[in-house]
Amino acid sequence: MWYEVGLTIFGKKIAYTELIGQVLALAVVFLAQRRSLWTWPVQLVSVAMLFVVYLSSSLGGLATRQVVVGLIAIYGWYAWVRHRDPIFGVVVRKGTVRERLAIVGVFVVGTVAFALVLDALNASWAPWPDAAIFVGTVLAFALQGLGLVEFWLVWLAVDAVGVPLQIQSHLYFSALVYTVFAGLVIHGWFDWNRTAKRLTQAASSPV
Repeated sequence: MWYEVGLTIFGKKIAYTELIGQVLALAVVFLAQRRSLWTWPVQLVSVAMLFVVYLSSSLGGLATRQVVVGLIAIYGWYAWVRHRDPIFGVVVRKGTVRERLAIVGVFVVGTVAFALVLDALNASWAPWPDAAIFVGTVLAFALQGLGLVEFWLVWLAVDAVGVPLQIQSHLYFSALVYTVFAGLVIHGWFDWNRTAKRLTQAASSPV
C-alpha cells in the first residue's frame, strides 16, 4: 500500500508517512515553545499523516487521537489568534490548584474509561497505554489551546508511556521522536513558566 512505502535505516523499515508525520510533530513542539501560530497548521498536517500510520498498525486509540487532536488544533488556532499579546505573544498562565487537580482527575478517569472501551471493541492490542496516550494528548492540546503551562507536564506523561509502546509496535522512529519530545517538552516547560511569570509581574505592576 502507498502508506507503507518508505526507507530502511539500520535494518528497520520506516514508512514516509511515519517519518514526515513525526518530524512535523517535533516541529509542533518547537513552534509551541515559541508560541507561534504556525503550531496549529503544522499540527493538522502531522495528524493527517499519523492517522494513517496508527490505523495501519491496529492502534485504534492512537488513530482516534489524531482525529480529536485535529479538531482541537482548529480550536487552538482560533484561540491563539484571539489571545495574543503584543509583547509576550500568546498569553499563558499557570493553572490554579483546582485546575491542576482537575487535570489529574481527567487524565486518570479518562484513561480508565477509554481503555475499557478499546478493550471491549477489541480496537487495540495494548488498550491501557493506548488509552493513556490518547487521553493525555487530547488533554495536553486542550490545555495548550487555553495557554496553561501545565500542558507540558501532561506531555511528559504521554512520552513516558509512548516510548515503550512505540517500540513494542515496531515503530522505532516514532519511539525516537517521543524521546526527543521529552527533551523539548522539558525546555518548553521552563520557557512557558518564565513567560507566565513575566505576564503576572506585568499585570501586577502599577501603570
